[in-house]
Amino acid sequence: MARLVVVSNRVPIPDKDGVAPAGGLAVALQAALQERGGIWMGWSGKSSGSREPERLSLRQQGNITYAVTDLTDTDVEEYYHGFANRVLWPVCHYRLDLAEYGRKEMAGYFRVNRFFAQRLAPLIEPDDVIWVHDYHLIPLAAELRRIGLKNRIGFFLHIPWPSADVLVTMPVHEEIMRGLSHYDLLGFQTDHDLQNFAGYLAREGIGNDLGDGLFDSHGRTFKAAAYPIGIETAAFAELAGKASANIMVRKARQSVEGRDLIIGVDRLDYSKGITQRLDAFERFITNNPAYQNKVTYLQITPKSRSEVPEYEQMQRMVAEQAGRVNGAIGTVDWVPIRYINRSSSRNVLAGLYRLATIGFVTPLRDGMNLVAKEYVAAQDPDRPGVLVLSRFAGAARELKGALLVNPYDVEGTANALAKALTMSIEERRERWRGMMDHLLEHDVSRWCNDFLRDLIVKTPAAN
Repeated sequence: MARLVVVSNRVPIPDKDGVAPAGGLAVALQAALQERGGIWMGWSGKSSGSREPERLSLRQQGNITYAVTDLTDTDVEEYYHGFANRVLWPVCHYRLDLAEYGRKEMAGYFRVNRFFAQRLAPLIEPDDVIWVHDYHLIPLAAELRRIGLKNRIGFFLHIPWPSADVLVTMPVHEEIMRGLSHYDLLGFQTDHDLQNFAGYLAREGIGNDLGDGLFDSHGRTFKAAAYPIGIETAAFAELAGKASANIMVRKARQSVEGRDLIIGVDRLDYSKGITQRLDAFERFITNNPAYQNKVTYLQITPKSRSEVPEYEQMQRMVAEQAGRVNGAIGTVDWVPIRYINRSSSRNVLAGLYRLATIGFVTPLRDGMNLVAKEYVAAQDPDRPGVLVLSRFAGAARELKGALLVNPYDVEGTANALAKALTMSIEERRERWRGMMDHLLEHDVSRWCNDFLRDLIVKTPAAN
């Protein structure tokens, strides 16, 4: 069996007791690595100052070698804060107004990918299968090919892939697409992302759809397909069932005092639609005054990328808006919105999801959104809650039992909240059951296995 080499921007290294960070993706990839043996390589998250690290830091845990490297201050600023998160991220999330392209940052992005390739290449054996993750590392395969590696290399994009009209606004879109052509397998979250990729090839005249998932571009033939990422469904459901005993969950239940709980859980990011969600909740209460003092909206929003100015501004905006809404519709004995600006453990989140009557998941654009899937998995089968979900989340392509909304339509989203709160228990069970059955079948282990199957099995037409 060929070894597996995983490359990602950050690496979830186990602690000194061998306990790895929680999360479905980490669990699935570590299981695959333990089975096959292999390497997980990426950035340590630390800076080495002005001096470039000479070698990787290696740590063995079972069959897995964790290989991490520091980056210089300049690398972090140009590669991570610069091009990755101030160009690629906003463009892929259709926020062209926030994309700040600079040649220095672009050069840093490609330089760091070249650095990763140079550090990784000496560790690679001829039969290794390499799986690269996310937008930070799009050029990595091209750099590895330049060094001379012939291994099978796959790439999975965790965020949305934009339409051709949006992508071509990025000055280096041709180089980004050329980089993708050096992979043997490209994985996208949804069929819409795959269609956008194929549409760019056709529009720009740089590639062809050969059928059966095969494409050619820049002199190479490769496969591309949709692989919607899942969660560890059964394990998360079990966690939620036990979480009612957690002291924080018990306190939350007591503090709600019999009110219906609406929950939103998002990283603090402009793509998550948090301000529009607050507007919709305010409109819901204004349109339905009978629900005053009958519902509580809990928004958990950990800080994210605070070094990037747009995120600092977003943090102030959300806090100010939550305060304004509370001031406008709250009463002496009722605070409508509880806004928490720090992270919670998975155990606590699972219990809060189960406690909530509505899961409020309304990103303006999202590759998948695993919060939506976790909310469904956490529900009590006898009294499940209702998922109110943005149609612009990748999860909307799978979770057919959700109430789909347009997050830009404040009135429509407010009406969906009203519908969810008045939905019969029979309809709630029917909607939940279909979604839960899908998530049990299409969990994160299946996602991992499906991708690796297609990466390892070389198609006759592929290079």
